[in-house]
Amino acid sequence: MKELEEVSLESNGSAEKEYAPTTSPMNTTQNDKDHRNSISIEPPANASIQAEVKDTSPPADMEKLAPVQTGPPYSAFSTSQKRLIVFMATFSGFFSPLSGAIYFPALNSLAADLHVSDTLINLSITSYMIFQGLAPTIFGDFADQAGRRPAYIIAFSIYLAANIGLALQDSYVALVLLRCLQSGGSSATVAIGMGVIADISTTSERGSYMGLVSAGIMLGPAVGPVIGGLLAEFLGWRAIFWFLTIGTATFLIPYIIFIPETARNIIGNGSVAPQAWNRTLLACFQQRKLTKSTTHTHDPAPSPSTQDPGVLQTPVPPQPTLTRPKLRFPNPLKCLTITVEKDVSIVLIYNSLIYVAVMVVNASLPALFADIYAFNDLQIGLCYLPTAAASCIASILSGKLLDWNYRRIARNIGFPLNRKRGDDLAKYPIERARLQVLGPMLFPGLAALVGYGWALDRNASLAVPLVLQFVMGYCLTGGFSILSTLLVDLYPESPSTVTAGNNLFRCLLGAAAIAAINSMLEAMGRGWSFTFFALLCTVASPLLWVLCRWGPGWREERRARVLNRKEEKARQRGKESA
Repeated sequence: MKELEEVSLESNGSAEKEYAPTTSPMNTTQNDKDHRNSISIEPPANASIQAEVKDTSPPADMEKLAPVQTGPPYSAFSTSQKRLIVFMATFSGFFSPLSGAIYFPALNSLAADLHVSDTLINLSITSYMIFQGLAPTIFGDFADQAGRRPAYIIAFSIYLAANIGLALQDSYVALVLLRCLQSGGSSATVAIGMGVIADISTTSERGSYMGLVSAGIMLGPAVGPVIGGLLAEFLGWRAIFWFLTIGTATFLIPYIIFIPETARNIIGNGSVAPQAWNRTLLACFQQRKLTKSTTHTHDPAPSPSTQDPGVLQTPVPPQPTLTRPKLRFPNPLKCLTITVEKDVSIVLIYNSLIYVAVMVVNASLPALFADIYAFNDLQIGLCYLPTAAASCIASILSGKLLDWNYRRIARNIGFPLNRKRGDDLAKYPIERARLQVLGPMLFPGLAALVGYGWALDRNASLAVPLVLQFVMGYCLTGGFSILSTLLVDLYPESPSTVTAGNNLFRCLLGAAAIAAINSMLEAMGRGWSFTFFALLCTVASPLLWVLCRWGPGWREERRARVLNRKEEKARQRGKESA
């Protein structure tokens, strides 16, 4: 029996073949015995294959070598590069929810300084949430066609200018307009960050990475009031916006210098060089230095193995070109065309309901705790810490659980995993793999939401609502992270666009719920108000069963439509060229 030990492949960007042994024996000939230690196999066109075989069995038995279709690695970035890219994506996603929540403790001071009523000052919150839902619909499509780097740089430049303006303004009209601009710049980062994760991670490892980004998103509403309360109490409300300005520069400067483009339609798996204008400053400097060196010495360019492995840089491309989409004005309605898909719409609806449940707790906390426990702004801000801690833990652990369950189901159904090149989900129940983790987290969180409302209704000890906040923060935030990951799994070719649709749904629904929560508390009482939102999520939960049952079929129908559309376009191009 002969075992294939080593396969060396070289190919010009086309699909590659590895030759693996099967269990079908065949009789050997004298020629086989003469070539026991090496086998020469004729490769496909434009490829060379050399296989070294070690004799580990009697010569009478020899295994056939069957071709196994493979391809290039899903991502050419190293593990350390991926970690830095994910860290920056997590950091960027922190700004949008932080900017909304850090503002709450300064509302009274702003109303007094600008001489407006509380009702008018609350309009700046409503306008912020509206643009928080609308802006990603533009930036999501732009990031999917032009790349993540230009989208990030433009969004953070807008955000930086808005923060400076907010820190310097002295009128109510300027406050509202600049808050809209601030929201437009910061909220785009959520959609772009999800796209970055889809660019560099396979389905089997995506849960952990998405968990980290979701942790940044959910941490903002929890720690924002704490930071805002401290700054407003001791330095004044303008310090809040100077703090955000400094934070923006802390992200934007290293990003421009070090972080490479990741969009797959721009650089493929990371092995194709981006356009010259889309390269990092570090890459431009290295290229300029290399050009000068080769001009004076005529030495060949250094290979990737001789470059500094500790510096994050775009991998050296083995392919010179890649067909890239033509730049056009972003279509904000594109995300709406995605949301009409049956499986995507179910995820969007339920994810928005979970987000609403979290937001009504955060938005109503200042008024309720001031009324029940007579807390000041700083004390109220500190009461968000249990939710902050639980949100971080939940997002990270839920990602680990998603990856574990993905591998477990693959093992049970005999589905081969390929973390290097990615998995074909056409025959994998990705809906079941994700939602199985959601169930055990969701319902304890909804039960804690009911208990939270009735604890406040009975004026319970402070420890009771804080503990229940931790449970809700862990369970509901974990559920939000799981469904966000599933969305990207369902639409990996347009991750930023589908995330923009998610942002639109949850922000608009959240804005409506926040606008209604005070009236609900007055009319229904604390206990029944929060029970209503828990029942809403419970009544809608059968939608998740529907997704598990019919989701794979809907996903296959969509895949067939996309393939037919591509084939039709290819035929049309062929007719035009002829």
